[in-house]
Amino acid sequence: MVVAFKVTGGERGGWAVLHVSGELDLVTSPVLRQRVHDEVADGRHDLVLDLSEVYFCDSSGVGVLIAARRLIRSCRGRLRLILPARGAAEGSHVNRVLGALGVRRLFDVYGDLAEAVDEKGTEPLSV
Repeated sequence: MVVAFKVTGGERGGWAVLHVSGELDLVTSPVLRQRVHDEVADGRHDLVLDLSEVYFCDSSGVGVLIAARRLIRSCRGRLRLILPARGAAEGSHVNRVLGALGVRRLFDVYGDLAEAVDEKGTEPLSV
């Protein structure tokens, strides 16, 4: 079975948005890393990574997320992740991996794009 990995970009409410789908692993993670670097190089330092359609993430993928967090913070920007609101309860793979590695708390996680780009104080989902 061939699985398509895609990263598509856009903008919403002053936030750069990268929608990621497929498997985030050793082979595909460099694509996401480059897209994040491209966004920052273009001056977009507030970034939302929509991971709601990522159904597999290995340590390479987690490494890219942590590196993205570090890069965005070095630019005094903000990074937000989108995972389904009930992802942990329903077995979201990315939620489980981030939680198992103890790094979920490093990220501001939202249930959907509207919440992630809301500047009125929507709180991130708790662990």
